[in-house]
Amino acid sequence: MTAPDRRLLLVHAHPDDETIGTGATMARYVEEGAGVTLVTCTAGEMGEILVPELEHLAADREDKLGEHRRGEIADAMAALGVTDHRWLGGFGTYRDSGMQWHADGYAIAADTVHDNAFSAADLTKAANDLVQVVREVRPQVLVTYDEFGGYGHPDHIQAHRVAMYAAQLAAVPSYRPDLGEPWRIAKIYWSAMSESRMREGLRALRDAGDTTSFEGMDPDGPLPHFVTADEHLTAVVDGTAHAEQKMAAMRAYPTQITLDGPFFALSNNKGDSVWGEEFFRIVAGEPGPVGGDGLETDLFAGLDV
Repeated sequence: MTAPDRRLLLVHAHPDDETIGTGATMARYVEEGAGVTLVTCTAGEMGEILVPELEHLAADREDKLGEHRRGEIADAMAALGVTDHRWLGGFGTYRDSGMQWHADGYAIAADTVHDNAFSAADLTKAANDLVQVVREVRPQVLVTYDEFGGYGHPDHIQAHRVAMYAAQLAAVPSYRPDLGEPWRIAKIYWSAMSESRMREGLRALRDAGDTTSFEGMDPDGPLPHFVTADEHLTAVVDGTAHAEQKMAAMRAYPTQITLDGPFFALSNNKGDSVWGEEFFRIVAGEPGPVGGDGLETDLFAGLDV
């Protein structure tokens, strides 16, 4: 089978992360015929369970949430049209590390972690698991998190480290030839949330009388760490035509995302653009041609593919 000319690799920490941040992008490139490969680093075993009748799956009870979320992500990928989904190192190799909230509103490591917690994994071993994928898929574009993992979750930070390190190792001709032929990824992006879009969305929520969604966030005040100043953004992918696919994929995660929660509230009050337009920062490679707002509109822009 011939590989698609354009190939995109995304590295995310837990099931649902990929949909929230990059779901519309994934759906758009699938429709355009690009190869879209998702690597998920853990099964999200330590996630909060929002469905009361499934609370028995929690880590401190039956500890079967990871297997359940395995089914959720399969449903989400079906909604987005993604057919190439992989678990880093194989399902269950790395476990969700868990987290707790710092008083300043960002995630930090939990007090105790499991023996095979992803955040404590050997960086070279985990990177090698991804090197093998990179050399097989041979993507021109890689998408992952920034160095803070968006909001500080230790698994997001580790996913960033693993993705960035694997991209370097995969390109070295003399490094681990047993993992495949060397491949240099032409462009690497970190996913981002536009400050101006977030403020617009919050303002729409507050104007509609919603004071509980994204509680504590002021449209005109300081915003959380996962929000990126617009001047640092490089690209925007317009996936508004696929916003309903993204919403369907989000609905595939009932243990993690509630239908009356902030994500859906924001969509209801702001329309498709709030979740259909997804933003990125380029960190390796050269930006291609830009649109009217000074941002690339295609992650493959400037590449000869």
